[in-house]
Order: sequence, then structure tokens, then C-alpha cells
Amino acid sequence: MSPMPILLYTANWCRDCREAKRFLEKHNIAYLEVDIESTPGAAEEVVRNVGKRAIPQFVIDGKWVQPYRPGYGFLYEEMSELLGVAI
Repeated sequence: MSPMPILLYTANWCRDCREAKRFLEKHNIAYLEVDIESTPGAAEEVVRNVGKRAIPQFVIDGKWVQPYRPGYGFLYEEMSELLGVAI
């Protein structure tokens, strides 16, 4: 488990965001959700750090990580390895 809670940039209409939350909750990984629709400046923060308005985004110890790939969905294997949990 990460020493600090993961920031998870999301929006309530985002199916991939719901999957990212389920993954974190399944593995009891602490996270703080930042809704880009209701948090002032959050969408701009995503664009500033990843170059586009793409969610979900994890911020793990200051590093931005996109936990899905368009056309492939949530990256279970990669995220499990990164976070040290079983698939």
C-alpha cells in the first residue's frame, strides 16, 4: 500500500473512473477522490500534468499515472504490480 493516499481524478459520468475506484476499494487502498466537474481548477490540473483532459488519473507519491488505456480499459496487471497487490 502507498504511504500516502492516492489522489484519484474522476467525474461521476466516467465508467473507467468507477472501475478505478472499485479496484482501489477491492484492495483496501486509501485514496482521495477529486471530481474534475465539481472541484475548481481540477480539470486544469489534469491538463497541466498529462497534456489532456483524460480521466481517471492516479497521483501516487506525486507521480501522475493513467490507470487505463483507451480501447483496453483498466490496466489491472500494471496497476496491481505498481501498487503491490494481487490481481
